[in-house]
Amino acid sequence: MQCRGKQDPETHIEPKLIYVVDDEAEICKLVSGELQKFNYTVRTFQTGSQAQYILRQQKPDLMIVDLGLPDMDGLSLIRQLGDSCKTGVIILSGRNSLPDRVLGLELGADDYISKPFDPRELLARTNSILRRMEKMATYQLSDRPRKQARFGGWNFNPATLTLSGQNGSQEILSTAEAELLLSLLKAPKQILSREQLLPMRHDNNTFDRCIDVRMSRIRKKLETDPKTPNLIKTVYGAGYMLMSDVDWH
Repeated sequence: MQCRGKQDPETHIEPKLIYVVDDEAEICKLVSGELQKFNYTVRTFQTGSQAQYILRQQKPDLMIVDLGLPDMDGLSLIRQLGDSCKTGVIILSGRNSLPDRVLGLELGADDYISKPFDPRELLARTNSILRRMEKMATYQLSDRPRKQARFGGWNFNPATLTLSGQNGSQEILSTAEAELLLSLLKAPKQILSREQLLPMRHDNNTFDRCIDVRMSRIRKKLETDPKTPNLIKTVYGAGYMLMSDVDWH
């Protein structure tokens, strides 16, 4: 089912497209109704296969997905989006174990909300993720991305979210990963707290895991040995620090 938001008559900007994938019809209705109040276009799906079919045709700006779908694990849909996709992901699930949370974040989810949930919290986190993605997109389109960052044997191009190594290797970062890396690149050799890296309100455990998992994903792409990182150091009790000088060119 699709409920379309109205185009802004002054800016002609199309409303953001959000997919809600949950096998419970009442939750689809509740979430869709809440999002439509803020003029989002919402499509709801009660099976993974329905969403999977539409994903091949059109990627949304944000996908809210339950893990316990009747025909597949919701993580499979997140894998289908891939790292290079500019789609935000919120996991909305009754599976609240730490392994499920960590795996979801490792696959690139932007947030993890446990059921039962407050629709106002879901809306707030949705707005926050879309604002951050919009900010990143604006940065990519501005004059600043014409400059690239050279550091520690790597070159980062914010316009394409691409890391290039001296050996010719390339890695594509997700929007969330690029945002974290840019924060570090703007403040080399300075300790940045988790709150500075990702200024969003979460419960402490989920918030910390979210930052740590994303940083782990960045390290796997940057470091020769991610378990003993040299470029991005953890300063225990304080945050993270980029150890390299940065040359913007």
